[in-house]
Formats: sequence, C-alpha cells, structure tokens
Amino acid sequence: MKTTNTANTAIGIEKDNRKAVAEMLEQLLADEFVLYTKYRNAHWNMEGIDFHSKHVFFEEEYGKLENTIDEVAERIRMLGMYAPGTMERFLELSELKENGPEQNDSASFMKVLLDDHSTVIKFIRKNIGDNAEAHSDEGTADFITAIMQMHEQMAWMLRSSLKTFS
Repeated sequence: MKTTNTANTAIGIEKDNRKAVAEMLEQLLADEFVLYTKYRNAHWNMEGIDFHSKHVFFEEEYGKLENTIDEVAERIRMLGMYAPGTMERFLELSELKENGPEQNDSASFMKVLLDDHSTVIKFIRKNIGDNAEAHSDEGTADFITAIMQMHEQMAWMLRSSLKTFS
C-alpha cells in the first residue's frame, strides 16, 4: 500500500516533516486501535457482581476511542499520507501488547487497560514538542495534546475504580 499521497499537500509543512509526523501518528493510530479492541474484549467478556455497570462503562470508553481512531486516521490524511488500516500493520506499529487479564473480573481488565493508557500518554507527551518544534506542525501538537488529555481522564477513571479493589 502506498504511504504517500501523490496530490500536492501545500499546508506550510515540508514534506519530510509531514512524513515524520505521519509516522508518529501511525503508531498512535495503531495504539488506539489495539486499546479499542481491548476495551471491546473487556465489554464482552467481563464477569462479576459489577457486570452491568462495568459493561456499560467499557462501552462508553471504547466509544471515545472509536472517535479518536477516526480522527487520527483523518489527521494522517490531512498531512498527505495514507493511514494504515490492517490488523497486521497495527500490530507491527503498536507499542501495546495483545494481552488480556488472567481473570475476567473488572479489576483485572482495568489494570491491563490502565497500563496501556499510561503507555499511550507517555508516547504522546514525548512527541508533542517534536511535532511543534522539530517538524513545524503546531496543529498536530495541539491535536495530540487533546488526545493525551482524553487518555489522562480515562486513566484517572480506571485508577479511581481500582481503589475499591486495593
């Protein structure tokens, strides 16, 4: 599959910078998709006394990620590149593992998801400055800052929920 759009993308960012930013966004897209899939797994397979409330909770959270996935792919396209779109490619690009908990209770799922949010937050935080400074793309820096804040909020919800299990 082509990685670069042949159309002229004259948006004030050099092609090499757009390519570097798109490569970072490809990993973010892959991480978002793997995390989304893990939330779906939790939604479908969790068991326990808190089943209904956590079933609803996991559904709300994967809904947020579903929107983010689309926005990240569209941002890659805005930069004149093509977004990856296969599970094979997502698994190659992602820093997240296709792991699940050993048990299907909500706390076990939430611990795995919390670790993944932490990984995504650290990745984004590391790349905000590069996007704005090294690649002259303040738009993507702002864009991923908002995504980082969403992940921080989602991680807070998980940490707060896990307090009752500690």
